[in-house]
Amino acid sequence: MPAWNLEKMKYAIAYWADAVYAWVPMFSLRARENQFSWEDLATAVEYCHERWVKIYFTANIYAHNVKIKPFIEAFKKMYALNPDAYIMSDPGLIWIIRKEFPDAELHLSVQANNTNWAQAKFWYDIWIKRIILSREISLREIKEIHENCPEMELEFFVHWAICMAYSWRCLLSNYMAHRDPNQWTCAHSCRWEYKVYKNEVSNEDLYDSTWRPTNYIPLEWEFYLEERERKWELLPIDEDEFWTYIMNSRDMCLIDYIEELKDAWIISFKVEWRSKTINYLAGVWRGYRKAITAVENWEKYDAVELSKELFAISNRGYIPGFVVWDLWDKSIYFEKNAELKEEEFVWIVRWYDNNDKLAEIEVKNRFDIWDSLRVISPDSQFEMIVKSIKDPKWESKEAAHGGSFRVFVNMDENPGEWALLRKKAIQ
Repeated sequence: MPAWNLEKMKYAIAYWADAVYAWVPMFSLRARENQFSWEDLATAVEYCHERWVKIYFTANIYAHNVKIKPFIEAFKKMYALNPDAYIMSDPGLIWIIRKEFPDAELHLSVQANNTNWAQAKFWYDIWIKRIILSREISLREIKEIHENCPEMELEFFVHWAICMAYSWRCLLSNYMAHRDPNQWTCAHSCRWEYKVYKNEVSNEDLYDSTWRPTNYIPLEWEFYLEERERKWELLPIDEDEFWTYIMNSRDMCLIDYIEELKDAWIISFKVEWRSKTINYLAGVWRGYRKAITAVENWEKYDAVELSKELFAISNRGYIPGFVVWDLWDKSIYFEKNAELKEEEFVWIVRWYDNNDKLAEIEVKNRFDIWDSLRVISPDSQFEMIVKSIKDPKWESKEAAHGGSFRVFVNMDENPGEWALLRKKAIQ
């Protein structure tokens, strides 16, 4: 699971993550949004190792010349903190680290786009221990990679927001909003509202934004996109027999395929975050942890039941990504560009009084008297009705408005540590 900062890392571990990955200052592709300082990373390593959880440092920058020397200096700091591995992508930097730090365990980032067994053999020959495989490969290809390079550990993303570009190499956000996806500032331009024009622009050639053919027919015309806020700024588009991958892609969810991935020799299942909340982290792992544990014990699991946790959190509808190579029109969510979720994250239970049966709640999203809330924790969940709300001055309120402040509510059961609150989302 991703460790966005110390608090979220602790929640990831509380919700049964076996390993976390943390971004390092300056030299990861998420550097702009990284909330870890060097002091925090030292604390994080100690916290993880005390709990027998592995922690990997993400140092997957593709460096220009000017950054090579400072990267090596920064790596000395990383090395001194003793994480379990370093996730890297730049071949040149990997080559340097291999020479100067020969005992450092290196994992190849998904950014390196490993899509075949020949690449796996190449990386194994220079002592890469694990590859986080490209998302654009199928189960069959994963098996072939293992069969041809069985010594290599293989890791695979099982849950993330699919990007329309090849492994996040997106120019659309850069071009339209001057925001770099690989610096975690993606504007999600592929999910904005567009109209489709055919050949020369005229009202007669205008297609509704939800138009799509039922069967693939090779293009005989030129097609253009017009973004809602950029009138008459037409963007040429193309497609092949596998569709046009721009527009509002659904999210990838592989909870149905845990057993198949294990059989393909995936030994580590990874979750992508992109600025999500603790609620997202908890919901994803409440589903996947049970599936993985079942597969580890050679037992079956109910993917439909477990996926209820995944539909409760923010999503754009789910597809199995590229592992089955059968996306077609199901890969795009045409109806609207807003996120989907069945439950609203109220926020966190910060403290509980066993004597008075009161919970101190940090509030981000509003709830009212008589609302039904779901309390979830790593090991349990229960429903409750809000019968009283008191502010810090102990004045009674009819509602707790969002805005990151704290209130006290009745709660008959002790929710335990790491508890979160949700309510039914308004559709």
